Amino acid sequence: MKPVVEIQFADYVFPAFDQIVNEACFVVVVPRSPSQAKGLLLSAILESKDPVIFMEPKILYRAAVEEVPDELYTLPLRSAEVLKPGADLTIISYGRPLYTCARAIELVEKDHPGVSIEMIDLRTIFPWDRETVLKSVMKTGRAMVVHESMVNFGVGAEIAATIQEAGFPYLKAPIKRIAGWTTHTGLSYEKYIFPDVARVYDGIVESLEY
Repeated sequence: MKPVVEIQFADYVFPAFDQIVNEACFVVVVPRSPSQAKGLLLSAILESKDPVIFMEPKILYRAAVEEVPDELYTLPLRSAEVLKPGADLTIISYGRPLYTCARAIELVEKDHPGVSIEMIDLRTIFPWDRETVLKSVMKTGRAMVVHESMVNFGVGAEIAATIQEAGFPYLKAPIKRIAGWTTHTGLSYEKYIFPDVARVYDGIVESLEY
């Protein structure tokens, strides 16, 4: 038997931070949809030999809607998923911003015929799938990381540094990060802090101009 600890809000996790950071192996998963949540959660419980931190974006409750298979299935915890193939730019994201990115990509490809954008869902942000990301960036020559947390000291910084170190000869443009502004966040004004479609759209266009 395996223990499953459910903490309703991440805000309440701080009293357990010592155990999480210093004692757990700290695999961190962020699903984007109900079917992903089921497959990744079953993998965490049934297959993983390490503790798994399973982050559920609250805003996706009742917002991300899809049919979920009834049968038991699992999804790999340490593998990213290429949601959309493309040739000109790689967008790397996870969780709720994937929907924002999808809308921005749709608009860019409509306004710029012939342009195609590749989109990758990390699914697991630690340890993240370097192989899939680097393979994509080496193909497209451009990379953009999109996430809701602060732009500094976050997942995007780690991914950008890795791409710079391992994929620099393949880059046609600087690596771009579109993320939350560097300030504290409150429910009443988080929409002004998180990346929106306009910011992602502008970031794509700027990268393509190189």
